Amino acid sequence: MTPVHFSFTLAFTLGFSGLAFHRKHLLSALLCLEAMMLSLYIAMALWSFQTESTVFSSAPMMLLAFSACEASAGLALLVATSRTHGTDHLMNLNLLQC
Repeated sequence: MTPVHFSFTLAFTLGFSGLAFHRKHLLSALLCLEAMMLSLYIAMALWSFQTESTVFSSAPMMLLAFSACEASAGLALLVATSRTHGTDHLMNLNLLQC
């Protein structure tokens, strides 16, 4: 495994472990998701550059578009949660209450 591939794998793994183990605030969970998506985007961009195929050249841009949509939906949920509950602590959220 090359050092470039190792660094992107490590970045994705660190983002995933941050999402799994440090679940106190919704904002930190969203930042971990964005780190994971950024590492996936860079890895896909390098992969499509290395294969030199025109078929896979649009895949990183589609992933970046979905990442932007995910970030906007996450920020909208963060604002709605902080307005209704007064905080972004994940322990205060109960999915069984509507």
